[in-house]
Amino acid sequence: MNSTMKPIVLAILGAGALFLLFSCGNKQNDDITQSVNKNGSIETAVQVEHIDSLHDVLITTHKIWADNREIKTVFYRDTLPALGTMHTAAENADGDTKAVTVKKDYEIFITVK
Repeated sequence: MNSTMKPIVLAILGAGALFLLFSCGNKQNDDITQSVNKNGSIETAVQVEHIDSLHDVLITTHKIWADNREIKTVFYRDTLPALGTMHTAAENADGDTKAVTVKKDYEIFITVK
């Protein structure tokens, strides 16, 4: 395997492992951690931001930790088609509801093999 590909593959596998842990819901799980092991781990964050009415951007961030310091941060940005809008009910702090139009959000699913 190419040596430049190894960190990317490890980052993707680490991201998948993190999302697998977070997908467990409210079940009691001893594997869920509240902090990142900075002695040797990959911390991954995935988010979707709305650019305009036609485009969204997927931002994936991988932080590689070793010996209690951040070795490298890798960012990926991919442009996606926007999903459009939907009508829903919104509630303010007083409990009043109002029909509003909001942008649809992507659901994020991670598969690890």
